Amino acid sequence: MPNTEYYDDKVVRLFLLAAAVWGIIGMSVGVYIAAELMWPVFNFNIPWLTFSRLRPDHTFGVIFAFGGSALMGTCYYVVQRTGHTRLALSKLAEMTFWGWQLVCVLAMTTMPLGITQSKEYAEPEWFVDILIAVVWVSFGVVFFATLARRRIRHIYVANWYYGAFIIAVGLLHIVNNIALPISLTKSYPVYSGVVDAMVQWWYGHNAVAFFLTAGFLGMMYYFVPRQAQQPLWSYRFSIVNFWALISVYMWAGSHHLMYTALPDWVQSVGMAFSLILLMPSWGSAANGLLTFNGSWHKLRTDPAAKFMVLALVFYAAATFEGSMMAIKTVNSLSHYTDWTIAHVHSGAIGWVAMITIGSLYAMAPRALGKPAMHSNKAMELHFWLHITGLLMYLGSMWTAGVTEGLMWRATNADGSLTYSFLDSLIAIKPMYLIRWLGGMFVLSGMVVMAWNLWHTAADARARIIKPIPVPIPEPEPHQVPAPIPAAG
Repeated sequence: MPNTEYYDDKVVRLFLLAAAVWGIIGMSVGVYIAAELMWPVFNFNIPWLTFSRLRPDHTFGVIFAFGGSALMGTCYYVVQRTGHTRLALSKLAEMTFWGWQLVCVLAMTTMPLGITQSKEYAEPEWFVDILIAVVWVSFGVVFFATLARRRIRHIYVANWYYGAFIIAVGLLHIVNNIALPISLTKSYPVYSGVVDAMVQWWYGHNAVAFFLTAGFLGMMYYFVPRQAQQPLWSYRFSIVNFWALISVYMWAGSHHLMYTALPDWVQSVGMAFSLILLMPSWGSAANGLLTFNGSWHKLRTDPAAKFMVLALVFYAAATFEGSMMAIKTVNSLSHYTDWTIAHVHSGAIGWVAMITIGSLYAMAPRALGKPAMHSNKAMELHFWLHITGLLMYLGSMWTAGVTEGLMWRATNADGSLTYSFLDSLIAIKPMYLIRWLGGMFVLSGMVVMAWNLWHTAADARARIIKPIPVPIPEPEPHQVPAPIPAAG
């Protein structure tokens, strides 16, 4: 009897569209505020256009709107394929899409108006935080309900990472955002002083750990073997890396607070765990790269594979750099400089954006019912625009950061400072121009991707709401899901 059960990719396609749109919006804001640092006149003396008001829009737009939409969409896609089952609670799944888009619109509208908690990566006020919690719990319910109805006993490792990402981010968000509202637009956290700082960076660093690392590693562990058309290099190693990563990452957040009022022993604990963290981070990067052994020839013709491989290289580089910057002596040079900005964007544009772009290029044709992306040349152009912009950005900010650190600590024989703060700003100003140009290249690449996705969806656009039938294959007895599914 023929199989007539199909994957539910409706919500996947909606998140795919949202990721492309939010990627352009979030990066456009980033390019604009980079221009403001080079040419301050661009704030036009309008409060809600100043760097300080728009910078949270950039971080939220790129991390939670673009990255979050991509993570939720790929999560719904992967859990169906690795479980050979249809998405559970389809109406609730669609609610998570519309709810998340409402969260993003509310957050990015209120923050420039000054309605904000002023907490890094947690700026939205209490009424948006409650909506985030509701949507996130619903997202978790859909994911774990789908996992529970899987037709294959084994839970593939990508789902381990997605599951940890969902649980940990929910916990972090709720604990960090416990607050006392005093009006519709203002609340105060229940924590105070140093305790508030410690809880905030327990959240802030682990938002990086579980949102920007664990979630995207789940993406990597599915789409890299899929694109390489080879089994994962070492499945056992991926499990070891999983438990090592989630055990160690939670303890490293205090390295954001070096040389502050935080107790010295807490800073030292953060430094120690940051160094230990290098092992599981490099383990996952190596596992992904070694999966391409025997398939390196794909890099000549497959831009999606190029994005994935370079993403893994930057993941290894950014995690090494982060561990090194957590060492107190290194941190004394890098703290408060643009070196930190370079490090963040090495991970964000290098690792997160590139693994997302590669995965979207791998997933989009299947989710849209097409054999391939509309234009391979456009994908190739996107790769070179992205990598050019990324290297310009990182090179300029590394140079600016080291220059700042050295100038700020330089002293004369009598102990006075050799340079004023203004001297350091004048010295690094050319680097801000290069950073802006690099951002323009990255943004141009995102526009190219959106154009390519629009044309890839030409046949499916009329069916964007109706299912595109992708049959669910019948699992064989005791089957462990291959990382290269037979269909979809």
